[in-house]
Amino acid sequence: MSMSAFFRALRTSYQAEIDDLTFDSEGRNVLRQRLLEKRGQITFLKQMIELSPEMVAVIFHGGFHFEEPAVMEQVLTLESDEFPDWRSLGGAVQLTPWAQELADALLPEPQGDWFMVVAAALEYLYHRPSPHHHEGAAHENHALEPEGEHGAVRRQGHADEFDKDGEQRYDHEESSADWLEEHGFDRKD
Repeated sequence: MSMSAFFRALRTSYQAEIDDLTFDSEGRNVLRQRLLEKRGQITFLKQMIELSPEMVAVIFHGGFHFEEPAVMEQVLTLESDEFPDWRSLGGAVQLTPWAQELADALLPEPQGDWFMVVAAALEYLYHRPSPHHHEGAAHENHALEPEGEHGAVRRQGHADEFDKDGEQRYDHEESSADWLEEHGFDRKD
């Protein structure tokens, strides 16, 4: 899976931002508390969505549910000036109620629409298994199942497509190409 230079550059920064928020100086996990504090600073954070999107995107940590992982995989290949409209991702990405409130505050901003695509992609990337990390067949062609409040990625599959072991198979590339074509992009076939 290829990833744009834009997301390769932000991935490490986003991970570091989450890591910085996770533990206090005594080693206690304070992520939930710090995220709540950060979410309360949304008025200040609005100013940073274009310059440091990864520092603002963490406020959405745990607020996305990814209904169509293939769409997010395709978004990760795009450069920052190629993003689809946020509303076009409505079927692929769902927000929890509290995250929707935050999105409603940020979307009216000049770069709000662009930022929401970035935030969703960074959170998807955070929960996506590394290509170098093998935990069994469930991770090879499928995304993760929902896990607590960290957001969710649901497995998708076509009922008529099965692999040699009888497991459902999902063609991410084909699905991504279909989605892009539906939204006015040319197929790369």
